[in-house]
Amino acid sequence: MKLSQRLPLATALGLSLFAVTLTTMATPGYARDRSTSVTGPRGNTATRSVSRSAGNVSSTTTGFRGNTASRNVTRSEGHTSATATGFRGNTITREANRHAGNVDSNITGPNGGVTTRDVDRSATETNVTVIGPNGQTYTRQTTRQP
Repeated sequence: MKLSQRLPLATALGLSLFAVTLTTMATPGYARDRSTSVTGPRGNTATRSVSRSAGNVSSTTTGFRGNTASRNVTRSEGHTSATATGFRGNTITREANRHAGNVDSNITGPNGGVTTRDVDRSATETNVTVIGPNGQTYTRQTTRQP
């Protein structure tokens, strides 16, 4: 009996993804392009391509059924922009601005809802305010000794 006949599909896929993870973890983190392919027990192939340059990352994953997901991150001084598109075409974006220890970010979900997060830091406290897409507000204040 073949190994692929004895292992359930989920186990075989898990082992394949584990091998991909080990391969990815062993790769140095400097700027370069790389691509990984995984072939499942039924001969279907999934691929992932990653490109890195100056802190920017672009990746595309094509699943066993041919669906594609992508993620793009662009970084500059004090600003990060990230966009992720799932296998079903839903997109989520995040814009973050950093200045003097503070962070202001906006996340736009697949249905257009926007969540904002503002973090203000000083030597003795951190204030976080999150406003959800439906107007719900969450605040947290943390104080500390100087």
